[in-house]
Amino acid sequence: MPDTMLEIRDLQAWYGQSHILHGVNLSVRRGELVTLLGRNGAGKSTTLKAIMGTVPRRSGSIRFEGTEIIAAPSHEIARLGIGFCPEDRGIYASLDVQENLLLPPVVRPGGMSVEMVLDLFPNLRERFKSPGMKLSGGEQQMLAIGRILRTGAPLLLLDEPTEGLAPVVVEQIGGVIRRLKAAGFTILMVEQNVRFASTVADRHYVMERGQIVETLENADMHGDFERVVGLLGV
Repeated sequence: MPDTMLEIRDLQAWYGQSHILHGVNLSVRRGELVTLLGRNGAGKSTTLKAIMGTVPRRSGSIRFEGTEIIAAPSHEIARLGIGFCPEDRGIYASLDVQENLLLPPVVRPGGMSVEMVLDLFPNLRERFKSPGMKLSGGEQQMLAIGRILRTGAPLLLLDEPTEGLAPVVVEQIGGVIRRLKAAGFTILMVEQNVRFASTVADRHYVMERGQIVETLENADMHGDFERVVGLLGV
């Protein structure tokens, strides 16, 4: 069995006086693709932000490759080897595709070169000198993913990578995610599209009101799809 890359125990998180996460427990094994599923407001995105240290207040335990990171600042967490692709994509509007790709530092050897990213996302090759503000939503998502692939980070946190995208682009993103998994990346992904999640993931955690309420192997998801859709209210 692959070893555990990410282990979270009793994770609590607050925004001001609002208590968002109530004892989240989850683990992701090396080479696995795991999704966080749940209704809007369940705490999925907050979980990823808590891992990255961008939530103002948090407690509990977050261990990455055996190292406790609950008290570490965000820049140190990123440099340890966690790549975060946020829901808003975080593209710099005035910088072109090339400049956006080159912006993050390389944190580990083995990251993709710019040429490899362009092979993975041919659309970006065509828009290489286009500023971020001129890219479509799908192209911005490709750029946001491509940018963290350059860093060499072995753990990727993807927050709603298919949100608002046309079906043909969702299919393209799905193909890339499957290729990344086959290449050995470990991925924790927040996803609203349950059908899409079931085509790429090994396991699923279902969140409700800031807690994990169910864990599903992907094979079980296929066998009980309607119940899962009902549980998620989508």
